[in-house]
Amino acid sequence: MTEGVDRRREEMLREMGISPLWRLRAAAAAPGVLEPVVDSGAPLAQILTAAEPQPIPIAASSRTAATVAAVDWPALKSCVAECTACGLHKTRNNTVFGVGDERADWLIVGEGPGADEDALGEPFVGQAGKLLDNMLAAIRIKRGANVYITNIVKCRPPGNRNPQPAEAGACSPYLKRQIELIQPRLIIALGKVAAVNLLGRDASIASLRGVVHDCRGIPLIVTYHPAYLLRTLPDKAKAWEDLCFAVTTMQSLQSAQSAAT
Repeated sequence: MTEGVDRRREEMLREMGISPLWRLRAAAAAPGVLEPVVDSGAPLAQILTAAEPQPIPIAASSRTAATVAAVDWPALKSCVAECTACGLHKTRNNTVFGVGDERADWLIVGEGPGADEDALGEPFVGQAGKLLDNMLAAIRIKRGANVYITNIVKCRPPGNRNPQPAEAGACSPYLKRQIELIQPRLIIALGKVAAVNLLGRDASIASLRGVVHDCRGIPLIVTYHPAYLLRTLPDKAKAWEDLCFAVTTMQSLQSAQSAAT
């Protein structure tokens, strides 16, 4: 049975074009636990101590924010489905709210829906979504099980361009409320657009990788967007380092909580 699972994982990693770099490390770890390929030197201790919550930076109108500030999941989904707060609603086929475990430990945030997502109303269902699923499977996470996937904006920007600041601002109360309802242990920001909007500062992916950031009191790790990785194959190895780092960070967070209780 184990050989079959390992064989399937190797097949997925070959499909991603980075085998054999994406592999389980056995030394100094429990069976089946991943270790970082490289030492990122992240200041995890800063995250494990109490920190002042930081707001998602780009604020939407106070009216929208007040409307969704205390709603439950069904009401929040209705708000998004009926939203006309920015011009993206004029060209959408479907809003793309998010999908997964609504009490997940892991929260994955991308930038915005593409054509496939706009057609189906679910995030990451195209080629980038297939790669994301393979990335998660490589660290033993399955879509729908202890992970929630969403985007900075809930409607597709025309031509798959990056969301504009006003568009991200119009959606920020929805994302903020999703984070509050999920209460994830760890957020992974996919790409610069997601990182900039969640962290509230402009910086390169290179400077943001390998560090545990703080988003409203929740640890956040930055890596590349799967769509970028499909175009830039050499950086898949760096994304693997980021995922290994995310796994060890999650393990540290779980250990810290266990020690506290």
